[in-house]
Amino acid sequence: MIYTGGTIGMNRNPLTGALEPFDFEHLLSRVPELAQFKTEIATYQFSPPIDSSDMSPEFWVQLAGLINERYDDYDGFVILHGTDTMSFTASALSFMLQNLGKPVILTGSQLPIGQLRTDGKENLITSIEIAAARHQDGTPMVPEVSVYFNGHLMRGNRTTKQSADEFNAFESFNYPHLADAGVNITYHEEFIHQPDYRRRMIPQLKLDASVFIFSLFPGVREEMIRYLVTMPTLRAIVMRTYGSGNAPQAPWLISALKEASRHGKVVVNISQCLQGRVEMGRYDTGYQLQEAGVVSGYDGTVESAVTKLMYLQGRYDDSEIVRKFMKQSICGEITV
Repeated sequence: MIYTGGTIGMNRNPLTGALEPFDFEHLLSRVPELAQFKTEIATYQFSPPIDSSDMSPEFWVQLAGLINERYDDYDGFVILHGTDTMSFTASALSFMLQNLGKPVILTGSQLPIGQLRTDGKENLITSIEIAAARHQDGTPMVPEVSVYFNGHLMRGNRTTKQSADEFNAFESFNYPHLADAGVNITYHEEFIHQPDYRRRMIPQLKLDASVFIFSLFPGVREEMIRYLVTMPTLRAIVMRTYGSGNAPQAPWLISALKEASRHGKVVVNISQCLQGRVEMGRYDTGYQLQEAGVVSGYDGTVESAVTKLMYLQGRYDDSEIVRKFMKQSICGEITV
């Protein structure tokens, strides 16, 4: 169990009323139920704990490196993480831990674990139970990076934070749940990734974060987009478009996107809608983007597209190779 920080491990300052991190041992003392597990649980704490707003690719490399170092020692990993960037971290790890054959489950809470109505206890206890679950042949039930929250286990690179206030903070809008926990835990095995257990997990610890996200909106300014696409150090852009991948038909926008493609920048089209997929051939406005060299993001999330680009750019200098892999599913992040 790896504690990075987040609301689950916070305490309320009696003077200011603000939530502050506290020692991991105090967190464990609030969950005496952990002693009932037959599974041996080892713990690791980031020191100091990280607010998830401060999460970065450098911390993802640290996390992936830690899992790689301890990979042969444990049957699974549960990562306690703040909710704000949990989907980004889950997505990044899904690409960085290639041919993962063990559960890596991220969870947290909306209320600190010391509060009376906390959701943290159930999230933590069920995550550990799922991480320890095995088939009769000894292989893990869920050998992939996932997010567990509010009774649902979801593929990590398909999740998005949908609420800042409700306990059902996450959803995978374009992919079914991997498991649902009620009185019993029901695993939906047809949706769970099955690795090649003959191959070892290979970590990818180099990321290139020269990626930018921008959303289209009525009135978007030409000079801003021109400045963005000509930035010399920028390698990729995630463009959040309307509906099924549509954009304004302004000639300057298509010209700017063509210029970006000519200069080796990878532009990925992700819909602003939470549910659905990009279909650039559906309307003429989307078709023009395709003609300008924009790559479809299919039914992927923004979090997944950004971290996939960082992963691919860390491996390949050639933008054409990056474009090729952006059109393929590497670990179930898109449906092609």
